[in-house]
Amino acid sequence: MKAKEKEKVLQCYQKHKDMIYKLAWAYCKDRYQADDVFQEVFFRYLKFHPRFKNPEHEKAWFIRTTINACKNLLKSKWNSDMVQLQEWDVEQAFCKGTGDAFEELKEAVLNLPEKYRLPIHLYYYEEYSVREIAKLLRKSESTVQTQLQRGREKIKQELERSERYDVGA
Repeated sequence: MKAKEKEKVLQCYQKHKDMIYKLAWAYCKDRYQADDVFQEVFFRYLKFHPRFKNPEHEKAWFIRTTINACKNLLKSKWNSDMVQLQEWDVEQAFCKGTGDAFEELKEAVLNLPEKYRLPIHLYYYEEYSVREIAKLLRKSESTVQTQLQRGREKIKQELERSERYDVGA
């Protein structure tokens, strides 16, 4: 690999590493599986050398590739035989806050079913619009809006059961 290519790969890695790892963690809910997905995504990047139209296309490629790698890992025979380990440092998981209240919020998001967890993660943590999420997940905008609303309702219900939150109407 030439020096110019190495620099391009390193820049791409620096630009997308946190997003890929956070998304893999949110999808798999396991540190070690997130590590595997992270490696797989960058392996695919190095193997296929995709050409991107613009930075948004590049980010969308990494998100779609991460989601596909997560799905492949979770449906593999190896994964079905593995015991899930649920350890993780909150600050590393989402890098959006700290403390007990944040940990409860993180747990509420991670406990959501996948169909709600992914849109919530992409909307709040990756700051994608409903239209962009719909495109990435290959769903209609109305479906994504419904999943976001229902996901928020489920999070609110779980947090209302907690003594630390006073969730208003």
